[in-house]
Amino acid sequence: MAGPRVVIIGAGVVGAALADELSHRGWTEITVVDQGPLPATGGSSSHAPGLVFQANSSKTMTEMARRTVEKFLALEVDGESCFQQVGGLELATTAERLAELHRRQGWLTSWGVESRVVGPEECLRLHPLVDRERVLGGLHVPTDGLARALPAVAAQIRRAEERGVRFLARHEVLDIRSEEGRVTAVVTDRGELPAEIVVCCAGIWGPKIARMAGTELPLTPLAHQLARTGPIPALAGQEREAVRPILRHQEADLYYRDRWDRLDIGYYGHRPMPVTVDQIASVDEAEEMPSVQPFTEADFAEAWTETRSLLPATREAELKEGINGLFSFTADGLPLLGESARTKGFWVAEAVWVTHSAGVGLAMAEWLVDGYCSSFDLHACDLNRFEPHQLSPEYVRARSCQNFVEVYDIVHPLQPPATLRPLRLSPFHTRQRELGAHFLEASGWERPQWYEANEALLADRRIPAPGDWAARHWSPIVGAEALATREGVALYDMTALKRLEITGPGAGAFLEYLTTAHVDKSVGSVTYALLLDEDGGIRSDITVARLGREHFQAGVNGSLDLDWLTRHLPGDGSVQVRDITAGTCCIGLWGPRAREVLQPLTEADFSATGLRYFRAKRAHIGTVPVTAMRLSYVGELGWELYTEADLGLKLWDTLWEAARPYGGIAAGRGAFNSLRLEKGYRSFGTDMTNEHDPYEAGLGFAVKKDKGDFLGRAALQARSGEVRRRLACLTAADPRDTVLGNEPVYDGAAPVGYVTSAAFGHTLGKAIAYAWLPARLATPGQRLDIGYFDRRVPVVVTEEPLFDPSMTRLRG
Repeated sequence: MAGPRVVIIGAGVVGAALADELSHRGWTEITVVDQGPLPATGGSSSHAPGLVFQANSSKTMTEMARRTVEKFLALEVDGESCFQQVGGLELATTAERLAELHRRQGWLTSWGVESRVVGPEECLRLHPLVDRERVLGGLHVPTDGLARALPAVAAQIRRAEERGVRFLARHEVLDIRSEEGRVTAVVTDRGELPAEIVVCCAGIWGPKIARMAGTELPLTPLAHQLARTGPIPALAGQEREAVRPILRHQEADLYYRDRWDRLDIGYYGHRPMPVTVDQIASVDEAEEMPSVQPFTEADFAEAWTETRSLLPATREAELKEGINGLFSFTADGLPLLGESARTKGFWVAEAVWVTHSAGVGLAMAEWLVDGYCSSFDLHACDLNRFEPHQLSPEYVRARSCQNFVEVYDIVHPLQPPATLRPLRLSPFHTRQRELGAHFLEASGWERPQWYEANEALLADRRIPAPGDWAARHWSPIVGAEALATREGVALYDMTALKRLEITGPGAGAFLEYLTTAHVDKSVGSVTYALLLDEDGGIRSDITVARLGREHFQAGVNGSLDLDWLTRHLPGDGSVQVRDITAGTCCIGLWGPRAREVLQPLTEADFSATGLRYFRAKRAHIGTVPVTAMRLSYVGELGWELYTEADLGLKLWDTLWEAARPYGGIAAGRGAFNSLRLEKGYRSFGTDMTNEHDPYEAGLGFAVKKDKGDFLGRAALQARSGEVRRRLACLTAADPRDTVLGNEPVYDGAAPVGYVTSAAFGHTLGKAIAYAWLPARLATPGQRLDIGYFDRRVPVVVTEEPLFDPSMTRLRG
């Protein structure tokens, strides 16, 4: 098959990789255009130092880097490999950094990459230029190395051309034409190129190209300093370009790579230097190349001083040359992949460095040809993941700069952003501040983690403390709030949960097709359901409440769910989907005394039979109209109470006054997470992704086989058979064994899985971790270990749910 007519804009490492992968799958009606010459087009690929470090807290990013290693090793130009597998070495010069290296080694083990933490002597053996007295240890990854970016581009271009792909150098893109919301052509200074699909791989020029297609691309080009020494006497006579591992000294924001008898030095420790696309010189006007700006030597002074301290041999050399090279940064440090929500057929593969380029090329080719990506979980990289405020120029610039500053920092999983706060405030924010809320951030919302006002709860409760890392962004008050919820009643701010309204005469049939459960039921029904990809993988888990014959409300996981529903709307206008989050709010009122608090406030019947579990009704709580859903993510009696934002504060005050005589409190997200793990509730994006199917994730109950066709059904049926892996519950008795997530799980010496969510279960007095394991090991009583920093945590697979397996508290 020739495939559709495709125009790829940008012939750097990403565009070349995509053309290679698409043509390999039989698509040959492909044209790749670039404003510069080939293969050195003048973009970031043309000056990239080529370091490929695979360690990343993201499974997807590590796997993409591994794909780059594997592919570039197999690519050759003039008989020479496009990858120099010299290994990678990350150094620790402080005890905190050494602990971080153990954490990073855990990630690599979780994602299947060989690595080890080594001592100072081994660091010196691997890289003899290092000052032994400065180093406490290192992380050695033997399969890391140096990508020869331009030869790799040339090799992939050659392979694609052999399959019929056309590459057009010196073609500047002037516009992207579209009709009725779909791309039709790319206009260049040398003519118009018809297209059914356009893929923007333009790197630092991405925002400019995207604007031509009516798409805002949240990307900021920032200058990054790269310098080169003169000859270093200790390296004289080196016969190969690189013989030592690529070296990272992240404590000082530095990295190093061999260049014959010299060293290239990269530096992230300088001030952020963002530029706008319009400030980037054209190919013809640039003194060297558009992505290279003049070296600002003063910004590099600290880096050079530290280099001569860490690598004493460089004291005999001079700093000969340098550049400020432009690279793409995003607000969350992840790529921008996928199809525009505004213009059909316009796709992007942006903010991708050489490190992940081959992985992104594979992912995009699968997505385009098959309609989904089977090799990687892309939800965290999806272009449409952002909230509207996250697309504002100020937000994109500020958060991209912050990401640049933190690129080598030690970042805790709960660490909130340091810039642009607060942004989104629930109607309850004033009361939460009065209660001494400690806020973290969720999708821009300020969300309480715990409340200092609850410190008095510690007087008669002994709350065990977790270990150092798990105790960050934590307080013993978290445990007290969890126990108080189980014992009495608590108010939880659930406003950050995205809410969609689906209406119209076709709404029931629409949701019935897109979800795995029966949602086209009686008014007042609430249904837990899954959204599946075409291949049967989980896209999201949602709750759907039917509030009228043509009116549904869905609680979803974020903007990607809105995008997914919108893309599948029927073309006849019979269904409308609207994000109602900003105009509404939600309080979770939960605990064994919740009914005692709520019933006196309303004439509606909130008894066990008046509003059954997983049912919804409209009512008035005092003077406030609410939509009440009998749901509980913490495993206790209670309701999610929704109202309009203007009445939110009144709802809070009404419930607060009524709850106080029953010992009611406000509780934060820390307690919420502990309670939901005790109950075994999954969290999409953490516990399961589109890599997993419902049966593996323990969510087979949400798939109704007796319903008609639904999206992903055929693929799910094809997957049926023996489940080879499962999401399992692991427990440990010692609170100091509370882990963070992403740690490897071992069966003896062999790594067999990885942790997803973790917390201490205060009701049960156990550390809880959920983990993906081979099915043969996911049996209750199985003893395993979790690799946590530099030690092993003994755990046991435990039957779930841990709390209230009979569901009596929820249904009471």
